[in-house]
Amino acid sequence: MDDRELHEHLIGQQGSRAALNTPVLVLDLDQLDRNIFAMQAKATDRGVALRPHAKTHKSVDIARRQIAAGAVGVCCAKIGEAEVMIDAGVAGVLITSPVAAPAAIGRLGKLARRAEALMATVDDPQIARSIDGAVARSDALLDVVIDIDPGIRRTGVASADAAVDLARTIADCEHLRLRGVQFYCGMQQHIEDFAARRAAIEERTQYLQTVLDALCEAGFPPEIVTGSGTGTHAIDLALGVFTELQTGSYVFMDTQYLDCDLDGSGAAPFETSLAVDARVVSANHSALVTIDSGFKSLSTDGGSPRVGKGASPDTVFAFMGDEHGALVGPEIGTRLRPGDPVSLVVPHCDPTVNLYDHYHVVQGDTLVDIWPVSARGRAR
Repeated sequence: MDDRELHEHLIGQQGSRAALNTPVLVLDLDQLDRNIFAMQAKATDRGVALRPHAKTHKSVDIARRQIAAGAVGVCCAKIGEAEVMIDAGVAGVLITSPVAAPAAIGRLGKLARRAEALMATVDDPQIARSIDGAVARSDALLDVVIDIDPGIRRTGVASADAAVDLARTIADCEHLRLRGVQFYCGMQQHIEDFAARRAAIEERTQYLQTVLDALCEAGFPPEIVTGSGTGTHAIDLALGVFTELQTGSYVFMDTQYLDCDLDGSGAAPFETSLAVDARVVSANHSALVTIDSGFKSLSTDGGSPRVGKGASPDTVFAFMGDEHGALVGPEIGTRLRPGDPVSLVVPHCDPTVNLYDHYHVVQGDTLVDIWPVSARGRAR
């Protein structure tokens, strides 16, 4: 049975969260909305646009709430995610990863014809020409931004001169329109200390400014400077170089970002709205109980999850295989019994969400809706 067959009858029943089959992805609607409005307010107060990254939530429902709150669109990591959003009527999609495979370029050309305010990212002159050809075959026009490598060496042009050369190539493409640049400092997002993160971003922003200056001098002043993330949003807003932010994880807040002082206050500016609810399945040892959430239920690239509810916050989680995890703590096996619920704060929200078909949306302890993870698995 899928999630709707299992749980649709619980919608609206007071306390129905406790009746969910586990493991299950749970989203607190009120906390989600407060996070959406909080980030939108931060950007609006600085006169900066917000184009949140949908690779985090992969949800048409959440994208619509972000746009209703004032976002200019959403970012998507892959063209498959963009297709899902656009097919659902979401406008203002920016594809943040370069589209380079011939089949994907063909899809991008077709997407440009039916998408409202679509933008794509490029970092290679030959690929820009190929995209121009695909868009021409669709008799469309596609806005593009130049991806600038912030030092990760993953994607992006490697120098100011390369950015200018690519801008000239784009200017020669009849079906492409250069709108600006993208600059995402991924390595700096999870520096836990605020002062150290700020120093790192200030240095990278100085480099970004040299690229912007070179583009302006060559006659290609960027209209859009897009980038940033949840970890650096406060710093980037203060520095004032970005015209729009691509923040993503703020809607959920995972343990990686909870470990960071995001704005220098020492307090978390966003709430933890996402959880994986689990249950104890075995409690035959005093210092350990086994729950029904393992590698198939939680991403492993961000460390281990933490207990949010159901056990002491200092309880230690350990993976025990595909289906199971252990909660370890003094006398925990005498305090928790099989069937008892436990709620976990996820270590890395993006890949954890991709493990599930649906969000179980709650207000308090009541299930109020079930939303599909619309772009789950759209990695190409």
